[in-house]
Amino acid sequence: MGLGVRWTVHGDGRNPAPGAVVRPDERLSWPRTVGLGAQHVVAMFGASFVAPVLMGLDPNLAIMMSGVATVIFLLATRGRVPSYLGCSLSFVGVAAVIRAQGGTSATVTGAVLVVGVALFLVGLAVQRFGARIIHAAMPPVVTGAVVMLIGFNLAPVTATTYWPQDQWVALLTMLATGFAVVCLRGFWSRIAIFLGLVFGYAISWIFDRAFGMIHSVNGAGKVTDHWRLDFSAVGKADWIGLPSFHGPSFQWSAILVALPVVIALVAENAGHVKAVGEMTGDPLDDKLGTAISADGAASVLSTALGGPPNTTYSENIGVMAATRVYSTAAYWAAAGFALLFGLCPKFGAVVAAIPGGVLGGITVILYGMIGLLGAQIWVHNKVDLRNPLNLVPVAAGIIIGIGGVNLRLGDNFELGGIALGTIVVLTGYHVLRALAPAHLKQQQPLLDEGTSAYDATDGPDERS
Repeated sequence: MGLGVRWTVHGDGRNPAPGAVVRPDERLSWPRTVGLGAQHVVAMFGASFVAPVLMGLDPNLAIMMSGVATVIFLLATRGRVPSYLGCSLSFVGVAAVIRAQGGTSATVTGAVLVVGVALFLVGLAVQRFGARIIHAAMPPVVTGAVVMLIGFNLAPVTATTYWPQDQWVALLTMLATGFAVVCLRGFWSRIAIFLGLVFGYAISWIFDRAFGMIHSVNGAGKVTDHWRLDFSAVGKADWIGLPSFHGPSFQWSAILVALPVVIALVAENAGHVKAVGEMTGDPLDDKLGTAISADGAASVLSTALGGPPNTTYSENIGVMAATRVYSTAAYWAAAGFALLFGLCPKFGAVVAAIPGGVLGGITVILYGMIGLLGAQIWVHNKVDLRNPLNLVPVAAGIIIGIGGVNLRLGDNFELGGIALGTIVVLTGYHVLRALAPAHLKQQQPLLDEGTSAYDATDGPDERS
């Protein structure tokens, strides 16, 4: 079997016919393919360089390793699953918790490396036993709850770290980003986060010229007079050079905080593979395990060098939907661009100069969107939260995860936040399901009418 690096030219190589699609094993002319690759890079840019900044990792290394990860993924899936692997936002909250406990960048990448290994093993299990093991271990009620607490657990980071650095820039950036997400169409809506960052840079520059320095907390947590936008490091940075590498460090407390993200990554990969299969008309269920393993292997390599973990990017699915071009050749071009960006320290310095107020405005929307993806999983799968079997573990786990409830185990170890919330949801659901009476397992509406807003005509389809 080939590696998926041979493509036939679609039509005349210029423009697909009306209604036609460019399949993964096809391509347009090379200039057009390279242009599409650049478009994919722009689509992933917003989230993929914000994430490492929020995690305290080198954005140059993150971008470079996203290119390497994309190559690994394309080779592993034999070119059948067009996808770009960018820095995963699911780990931002994990990094914040680990650093709050005194962890370093090496501690963060060490914990995430273990998650990559776990994801790789999950992929092997899916290849061996099929996707049914995912549905059995992580039903939608559990997956949705974990994704929700991962997103909402980040709220204090925005409220206490970024927003106070410049509340007015944060507010204006939030409004501009929200406008871009809702009001723009097509490709522009897919890069709304990137546009919000550009707006934030511009408004910060204008405020510096109009009002001078701001007296507020800076990125180091000290109240001082400082410029909102400081490009002093950009002028000193080289145009060409390697990013900074470092090895991982392993601590059990950090690893346990990070492990629950495996659930979110499995859900992301499964949704991506399913979406691409539906778009291309090529069922890809047989590639699900391979895709998950490839993501895990790429994340292990990235974190071993000091970079962030990676995941398949929905932003790039949007580009494919808009262009109807699913050629993996465009993703090879995108990976090449990412490698070049990673070798430009001046680019990394520009990214590192993002004002705290801008990050405050962006993360208000971004973190909320991550959390609400969990609710979307519930809605899409018609999860009935009137059933106590679903309601009780989810309610307890989300409050524990979002509220920062801790469980001390000895003098030097405690569980809390995302880790404890996930354990409560996952084990609570399966234990209660094993002990519950049969009628609770049928997903019927079970709360009495006095505590439910539904009546007989509003309830879910009883045949489901």
